[in-house]
Amino acid sequence: MAAAAQPAYVPLEVYLKSSYEPDAEYVDGVIEERPMGENEHSAWQHALDVWFGQHEKEWGIRVRPELRVQVASHSFRVPDLALLDRSLPSERFATHPPIAVFEILSPEDSLNRMMTKLADYERMGIRTILILDPNGQHFRFLAGRLEPLPREPFDLPGSACRFDLAEIEKLLD
Repeated sequence: MAAAAQPAYVPLEVYLKSSYEPDAEYVDGVIEERPMGENEHSAWQHALDVWFGQHEKEWGIRVRPELRVQVASHSFRVPDLALLDRSLPSERFATHPPIAVFEILSPEDSLNRMMTKLADYERMGIRTILILDPNGQHFRFLAGRLEPLPREPFDLPGSACRFDLAEIEKLLD
């Protein structure tokens, strides 16, 4: 049996100077490709962007799709959408925990890979980590596990933001 090929090590400086389409993640020297978005994925990402974008000034946030988030010294994740605290300085990539991150599932996403990514967000100190499945199941990642996302609106901890699934769904095209 042939041994599995080891992924090539890439220096952090090379990752930070490179661009990928779609943007790739960087975990301890290894480039991890992200699944390419499809129509339903893109529609959800747009709906979230519009919902939070219309409240940016009111809620004191910056809405950033696919922004690199430095979750550890040598690890960068790229959530589908991040909400940043407007009172913090604008950065090339996020080094402070976002108020919230959103991941929209693609058919190619594996549960194991997604759980690892969500745990990275939690270790960074992100308090709201939401996972939206275009097929209708939505979750919150909390204390290392997935729990169903409530249908009723709720406030995002540590912010003036409100998540309203019904209103966001109305923005889907």
